[in-house]
Amino acid sequence: MVPVLTVLVVSDATGETAERMMRSALVQFPSAEVDISRYGQVRTAEQVRSVVRLAASQDAVIFHTLVSTELRRLMVAESRINGVDAMDLMGPVLDRLATRLGLSPEERPGLFEQLVESQSRQIEAVEFAFRHDDGRRPGELDRAEIVIVGVSRTMKTPTTLFLAYHGWFTANVPIVPDVPLPDSLLALRPSRVFCVLMSAARLAELRRARAEHLHMSVEPYASPAHVREELRFSERLALERGWRLVDVTGKSVEEVAGEIVALVGGVGAWVSVERSDSSGDL
Repeated sequence: MVPVLTVLVVSDATGETAERMMRSALVQFPSAEVDISRYGQVRTAEQVRSVVRLAASQDAVIFHTLVSTELRRLMVAESRINGVDAMDLMGPVLDRLATRLGLSPEERPGLFEQLVESQSRQIEAVEFAFRHDDGRRPGELDRAEIVIVGVSRTMKTPTTLFLAYHGWFTANVPIVPDVPLPDSLLALRPSRVFCVLMSAARLAELRRARAEHLHMSVEPYASPAHVREELRFSERLALERGWRLVDVTGKSVEEVAGEIVALVGGVGAWVSVERSDSSGDL
C-alpha cells in the first residue's frame, strides 16, 4: 500500500500558484496518495515557525513560494532544526533572475495575483464596453462604473474603449432629441454619468466628413444650426440631471479619459467648458 504524503503549500500570497505547480507535478504520479493543504498569507517569522512545527507533527513536506529573503532563510533554518523536508520554489528563480538582470527583486507579496487580477478585470471591462456601446443593453447600465452620454460624433465610443482597456467598466448612450433616454440611465447616480460636449464648429466638421464618407445627406445631420441645437439640448439635459460636463474639443482620447477618471476620483466637481469658438454657438 502506497503511504499518504502530506504536503503543505506555503505562500506569502494566496498560494494558488504553488498549489497549481504541485498538482501539475503530481500528474506524473497517478498512483500516489497526496494530501495537499495550502497556507497563504504567511508573512511573519512566527507564522513560518508555526507552519514548520505543524509539518513536523504531520511528517509533511513543505513547498513554499516566499518572496522575502529573510523569511526564506528562516524557513530553511527552522526546517533543519525540526527535521522537516522543505523546498523553496521561489528563491532559486528570484536569485537567477536577479543575477542575469542585475536588479534586486521587489520582495512584495502577492504581486503575481495582483497582475492576474488586473489582466482579468481588463478583459472583462473591454467585453463590457463592446456589449454596452451606443446604448445597447440599457437594462445593464447599473453595472457600469462610468456612463458616457452625448450627441453623435462626440468621441463616446473611443473614450469608452480607452477607459475599458484601463480596467474601467464603461458604457455609452447616445443623446438624440425627441428620443427618450432609458429609465436605467436616468436612475443612475449623477456622479457616474458624464456628458461629452464639443464646439459646434468642430462637431459639424466631423459630421460632414462622416456623411461624405458614407455617401449620406449632409443635411440636417451636419448643418451648423442643427448641430448647435443638439449640443444645446444635451447640455441642458446634463445640467438638469446633474451629470458632469466634459468638453472634448481639441483633446485626445487619453486627455478626455484622464479628465473623467480624475472626476470619478473626486478631483473637482466639473470640467471647465472652454470652446474654441464663441459660446454663442451653443
